Amino acid sequence: MLRARDAMDRAYAEPLDVPALARIAHVSAAHFTRTFRATFGETPHRYLQRRRVERAMSLLRETDRSVTDICFQVGFGSPGTFSRTFRDIVGRSPRAYRKESTATNVPTCFTMAWTRPSD
Repeated sequence: MLRARDAMDRAYAEPLDVPALARIAHVSAAHFTRTFRATFGETPHRYLQRRRVERAMSLLRETDRSVTDICFQVGFGSPGTFSRTFRDIVGRSPRAYRKESTATNVPTCFTMAWTRPSD
């Protein structure tokens, strides 16, 4: 499970599906999904979405790239899906998040811990 989670962390922007992740973990797709959820408390799909949103949050704070560019850079296929998922996880739209957030001069590890979505 850790190998599959590490693969998602490394390749979050690439298209990843459950069968490919299950092969990394050397188990069947159904067993992978059940075990991943039992181990990490969320489905593989939701974990991957959250990782993508976390990266998008960082890009929204630290760059002036458009929301659409960031959407595709972090691995979402459409701006609508990105905005809906971002709002579900963060509680506000990407544009509202950018407006309310400012880059700070603290180590990235602290920023990630403070701004990590709780869902």
